[in-house]
Amino acid sequence: MSDWIKAINPMATIGTEAEALRAARASAIAIFIGVAFGIVGVVVMMNGGMEAMQSAVAAQSAGADAQVASMTGAIVEFTLYMMIAMVVIQLILGFVQWVKPNLVIPILFIVLVVYGLGSTLLGQVMAGQMDVPETAMNTAWMTALGIAVMVIELMLHIAGVRGASALRKFRDAQAY
Repeated sequence: MSDWIKAINPMATIGTEAEALRAARASAIAIFIGVAFGIVGVVVMMNGGMEAMQSAVAAQSAGADAQVASMTGAIVEFTLYMMIAMVVIQLILGFVQWVKPNLVIPILFIVLVVYGLGSTLLGQVMAGQMDVPETAMNTAWMTALGIAVMVIELMLHIAGVRGASALRKFRDAQAY
């Protein structure tokens, strides 16, 4: 257990290939945490979230023409299917990172997590200003949990980058 705690620490030193492999797999663990959070989001969306989103979209398009207003159901349904697709894609990338750790997947997810954190925090700061609605689409607990999950994922992906980098160095050294 202490080996895994050391592996997920983004500041720990990596001295062996086994430690590098565990650290590289920390990124896969972060992806699986994201999958679990995504599943929670899908469940929330299927249990009342779709109706809340449909009413919010309808309220936003109240002054628009009838054609735009009639598309609210399709927009909500498309959003649900995209959420499910993103969970499946994350699951596949998590398995790839676990089986064959590489540097590309953790870097990609670092960029996505930083973007997600920035847009979530900016959305909270901008709520109520200009034309941004005062209430967020997500509940407060979902937003707070999302921020916490993204911070944990960021730390694990950083450990994954360090581990994949060290793993490549160890394997290159063995090749010579």
